[in-house]
Amino acid sequence: MGPNLINAAYLLAAILFILGLKGLTSPRTAVRGNLLGATGMLLAIVATLADRQIVSYETIAIGVAIGAVIGVIWAVKVQMTAMPELVAAFNGFGGGASALVAGAAAFMPGTVEGVPEIQVQTSITLSGFIGSATLSGSLIAWAKLQGILRWQPRGLGLQVLSNGSALAALGMGAAYILDPEALWLFCALCAGAVVYGILLTVAVGGADMPVIIALLNSCSGLAAAATGFVLGNNVLIIAGSLVGASGFILTQIMCKAMNRSLWDVLRGDLGEAAASSPQGDVYAGRTKSTSPEEAALLFETARIVTVVPGYGMAVAQAQHAVRDFANLLEARGAEVRYAIHPVAGRMPGHMNVLLAEADVPYGKLYDMDTINPLFAETDVAIILGANDVVNPSARDEPGSPIYGMPILDVDKSQVVLVVKRSLSPGFAGIPNLLFTRDNTLMLFSDAKKALQDLSREVRDL
Repeated sequence: MGPNLINAAYLLAAILFILGLKGLTSPRTAVRGNLLGATGMLLAIVATLADRQIVSYETIAIGVAIGAVIGVIWAVKVQMTAMPELVAAFNGFGGGASALVAGAAAFMPGTVEGVPEIQVQTSITLSGFIGSATLSGSLIAWAKLQGILRWQPRGLGLQVLSNGSALAALGMGAAYILDPEALWLFCALCAGAVVYGILLTVAVGGADMPVIIALLNSCSGLAAAATGFVLGNNVLIIAGSLVGASGFILTQIMCKAMNRSLWDVLRGDLGEAAASSPQGDVYAGRTKSTSPEEAALLFETARIVTVVPGYGMAVAQAQHAVRDFANLLEARGAEVRYAIHPVAGRMPGHMNVLLAEADVPYGKLYDMDTINPLFAETDVAIILGANDVVNPSARDEPGSPIYGMPILDVDKSQVVLVVKRSLSPGFAGIPNLLFTRDNTLMLFSDAKKALQDLSREVRDL
């Protein structure tokens, strides 16, 4: 296949990538967008294989077989509730792959033809630095999401070490560009970047995981784009740039949804503020608990019910129970809506993914800006494990650590039914004053069991 035809195929693949990203902006078109992106990637792979500037087909076939086996196993075994951990791991693998390609180019100079030497060395440096930092940072994020790592150091000392490791790594990279024969400089660059990735991510708390996952996704794309310059591959440059840009835009959206700067997220300063928040007697004598039998009476005459899913729904794997309960209410004449906060859960779109798995129609999912004015007409808002994203302190308490964070105005509903296993705080680590409101009832239970119990009691009404 000639170079012109290869570049034409790459151009078509890039167009499909862009259309795929556009499709992913809406739940209604997400499936089509995913298929377009996958088709573009297939076309890019076929064109690259036809270009024949590759290792042997046998080696590629072995790699594809190993990757396919691992992918199938993960697809079968990994639960939807574990998607944040899987996304974090994928980000790390993408960064690690870019660093490995950069290393191969460093240790085998001259293997890429037609690419200027200064471009190769500079791109190797950037790919090695970003890829290595993404790998280690993503592994830390994965360990935190899995509950394996609970260490969250903060303070000036950590910032000095983090910035120092980044500067040291970049210094090694600059020295390597000037002296490409000194391969130990490239190794030192990657080692420093690994340390930087660890120190950068370890301070981030659970409440900020959606932000850090989006940021690491952006970094994996930038690493891939740098690798494209190493290899002189146009489609890799384009695809990596698209992932990098879209990931950074998503990071900014997540920060805006939490009313926090990216710098504050990376410093992990919310944890310090939350630690000083009063916890002891905030709820003493001010919460009202209920039972499934009593709570079911709320739905006997309810005409509009708004479901607010949170991480508690994900932990209990209650998405199918949610759908069944909603179907029951709709059969009785009620309208059921779903209020989705952009940072609910542990990754961007976490709630959308879970509800889509349960075949909840996209048209019933409302984003925060659309649903907030509608809470005043809601008869019953049922909160499934959501905490910080419905905490009125963010709106009403200037001294709160989360003050200014946009929230779902569930407290404006006629009745709020909070399904939660205990009064423990959310990821931000602060009390939720919603639990003390006069129109709030607490149903202490696992979300899945609570919904099953409510369904049984509503049927018996």
